[in-house]
Amino acid sequence: MEQDAATLYCPNELCQAANPLNHNYCQRCSTPLPKRYLWAVTEGKSLGTPGTILADRYLIISQFVLLDTKPGLIPQVPDLDQLQKLRPYLRLFPYRLHVPQVYGTVSLELEALDILLLEKPPLYTRNDPLEVHLYESLDSVWSQATSMRQLNWLWQIAHIWQPLASEGVASTLLDPLLLRPEGSLVKILKLRCDSEVSPSLADLGGFWSANLLPNTKNAIREFFTQVCNSLVSGEIHSGEQLVAVLDQGLVSLNQAATRDTSLNYSVKIFTSTDTGPSRQRNEDACYPLPGTIVSKPPQPTALAIVCDGIGGHEGGNVASNIAIDVIQQQVSQIASVPRDRIDPTILLADLERAAAVANDKISQRNDSEGRQGRQRMGTTLVMALPIAHEMYIAHVGDSRAYLITRTGCYQVTLDDDVASREVRLGYAVYRDAVMQGASGSLVQALGMGNSNSLHPTAQRFVLDEDCVFLLCSDGLSDFDRVEQHWETEILPILTEGIDIGEAVNNLIQIANKYNGHDNVTVAIVHYQIKYSEPEKIQAPNIADLSSYSFDNYPTSNASERFMSPNQKTQVIPDTAPAKKQIPLQLIALLSVVTVGGLIGLLIRQFFFPNQPPLTISAPTVAPSLPPPTIQPEPKQAFAKGSLIITQSAIEFSKSRDYRKEGTIPVKTTLKVLESQPISEGTNQSELLHLLVCDVPKQKEAPAIAPPRTSIKPEDNIWIQKAQLLPGSVTTSQPGKNVPTPCNGIRE
Repeated sequence: MEQDAATLYCPNELCQAANPLNHNYCQRCSTPLPKRYLWAVTEGKSLGTPGTILADRYLIISQFVLLDTKPGLIPQVPDLDQLQKLRPYLRLFPYRLHVPQVYGTVSLELEALDILLLEKPPLYTRNDPLEVHLYESLDSVWSQATSMRQLNWLWQIAHIWQPLASEGVASTLLDPLLLRPEGSLVKILKLRCDSEVSPSLADLGGFWSANLLPNTKNAIREFFTQVCNSLVSGEIHSGEQLVAVLDQGLVSLNQAATRDTSLNYSVKIFTSTDTGPSRQRNEDACYPLPGTIVSKPPQPTALAIVCDGIGGHEGGNVASNIAIDVIQQQVSQIASVPRDRIDPTILLADLERAAAVANDKISQRNDSEGRQGRQRMGTTLVMALPIAHEMYIAHVGDSRAYLITRTGCYQVTLDDDVASREVRLGYAVYRDAVMQGASGSLVQALGMGNSNSLHPTAQRFVLDEDCVFLLCSDGLSDFDRVEQHWETEILPILTEGIDIGEAVNNLIQIANKYNGHDNVTVAIVHYQIKYSEPEKIQAPNIADLSSYSFDNYPTSNASERFMSPNQKTQVIPDTAPAKKQIPLQLIALLSVVTVGGLIGLLIRQFFFPNQPPLTISAPTVAPSLPPPTIQPEPKQAFAKGSLIITQSAIEFSKSRDYRKEGTIPVKTTLKVLESQPISEGTNQSELLHLLVCDVPKQKEAPAIAPPRTSIKPEDNIWIQKAQLLPGSVTTSQPGKNVPTPCNGIRE
């Protein structure tokens, strides 16, 4: 048994040789040997004795830790009932930087129980692969962190509060044993379902005050005290407001540290691209120019872009170069604005708009040349924009961004492909989804249509340590080459100070040697920071911040907000804005109207005493879910799996994790995925979860001026059943000719 326990099987299906656990490469075929440590959710059951093999596959390391000794095999897939129970994990897939993901299940035959296996938990190993440790809890390491890292951890928790609350697992963030910082990142050990009463932000404030505040650094103690008090009192009443308040705390800390000369940053960028051994033309493109190092300072701005063209001889290289030129011009106009003068929400929108402008430029070129279907040229996109203590990442398609620190390598972008879509919708576990046909097909890319149907993802990261952001096309990222080689090729940039140009060139060679099926493009952004504690920050006025409107505050998928084409990055004044004064003319006008109305009412009552009183109707407002009042339910039934075809335009509002609002066009086909009851006081209603199957073609909107919203096949919408009034829709059961979401743009 011990001999079996020390065996790791090669994932190469043509080899599958047995190897000692301490080997990193197969001794027969030199294939990298991944060591996948898993956290077992056992519900109190014992896995067995450490050192034994479970289910002829999983080596028991400790009570909750397993090692997959056959990483080349697909794990046991949860059944449909289990998938429903695991829905929070699946739907939180875009937040996998913090939330562990489902690897599979394993059966305990004697217990008649399926154990849930979570991958990439907050674990680390030393030289011995059998020596596996769990990172310490948040409250245990809090006092050891700098003030910037403390605020960074709080910022991350605030960022994921609303997504976890939407899935009914926000209580996870109130258990210090489940929060395990992995360097600068806050990782979650496992999710905990909320009880009947969901936790509130006041509970979060109480948790922070009791567990973290006593050991908070002096520089931010006063500010953090204000934050906790504002949460408990309800002055901060949304996750978005909490993020904004912590943002201002970070800005104030940045200013104080800079003023005390205890903080400075530097950035270096190097790119390279190669045709590869099996292609005749290089369709990839990058910025800055390959082979040149861009440093900030002395340059005022730094930007890295990688694009992977689609279309072969039809012009993928043209599309990728158009995207580089357009985005570089767009972003260069905003990148030089000082961080303390930038509104992050508007900057994220600017990055999305830059992607939309590039998309329309390529799409117009396609239209002018009469390109249709697979003849249309397009490109993926991933870009990185470092500004002060933050990194802004935007992407479309499957070109990726990775964050590399001394503690690990983390993929921070989510591929826009079929497999990721299936997981986000709760239909599959990722390890199983990627093995299905067309799983790697793209569901969106630049240039394939009008920007009304484009949904870029823009996100930002607070940086408090030296790190590397790697941007690359799938010529490198395919077959997990980054995960296999980051420790030998990228980590030495941080630990040994090797040249980033050398690292990029080494990665190009690895891609050509071990993949070689495509062009390859790599960009490395090396971020360095020097920080020492300032004395004290000037705490911002939380009352002013918590009264601000955050309706358009970005989520992890900030692409659902668009700007007017003339709007630029918002510049924040040096001082807090004064409260707006109501013009005297407006006060006088309102007074005249009010007095006139009262006189008219008295005259009406005097001369027409028998007339019924007037009813004053409030103006119609687009409802948010749940609405102030709920209309009676229509009698029409909407069974799970049935189809809905709209006979008139229907408004839908922001709800849950779907943060759009707008109109469902006439003749749109939708499928009912599920329904959930909601209540508001004594009123009862239902929410319908709908999958968009087909949207009728709309008239083209003007380029670079995206509408308020748009929907496309594969979108998910939550809508009140009461909004589907009789006559506005028809229902039917699925048939042979029912339109369904396409499988993607590219095979």
